[in-house]
Amino acid sequence: MNEAVHQGSVDYSIQEDIATIEFFHPLSNSLPGKILAKLADTITELGNNEAVKVIVLKSSGERAFCAGASFDELISIDDLETGKKFFSGFANVINAARKCPKLIIGRVQGKAVGGGVGMASAVDFCYATKFASVKLSELAVGIGPFVVGPAVERKVGTSAMSMMAINATEWYSADWAREKGLYAEIFDSAEEMDEAINILAKKLAKSNPEAMSMLKQVFWEGTDHWDELLLERTAMSGKLVLSEFTRNAINSFKKK
Repeated sequence: MNEAVHQGSVDYSIQEDIATIEFFHPLSNSLPGKILAKLADTITELGNNEAVKVIVLKSSGERAFCAGASFDELISIDDLETGKKFFSGFANVINAARKCPKLIIGRVQGKAVGGGVGMASAVDFCYATKFASVKLSELAVGIGPFVVGPAVERKVGTSAMSMMAINATEWYSADWAREKGLYAEIFDSAEEMDEAINILAKKLAKSNPEAMSMLKQVFWEGTDHWDELLLERTAMSGKLVLSEFTRNAINSFKKK
């Protein structure tokens, strides 16, 4: 199944009880609002599909998992409601993954920035390649990783999350991310990673669906308030993006 949206797409396939979701955008898999909405809807849809036992989340291409939010959309925001709607995109994807009753395996083949780190944090089990370094660049463009923060902090802890958030222009290596718990394992190549994902996904597809769903509820215990929390966080980012400081920072960042 395929739906192209503004030079991007969200596809999914189901084989042997395993659903694979793949998203794409030509600008290093940076995601505009309509793609994020489609991604959130697809996760929710497959989570409710009885033919699916486990989900694999991946992106197209080789060295960029997800470059975060679309800068073209970010710079065009001119009122608070538009800003809140824009930042709710990644919030909805994170909440869809959190609420999904199926376990989600993340496949991170390359660099993850901002919202991409949030997505890697929102899956239940994440494999990556050695090229999958991470960065929370939000402060460098005058905002902060407010929306993805809860998911990242839950996965790597406050210390590691704050390091990335404060040193916003620094890439942190895949090895560092594995040490902090973001990645379960890292591989030298995408082929090796895909083999490991296939083995795990097939094991999970044969496991007790009810037990896996209950396990997921246990893993995400204490996050029931995230619908409201992430909504509050979108308002924080939405307000900041309207400031002259942030607009100048974004324009300077785009020129680099």
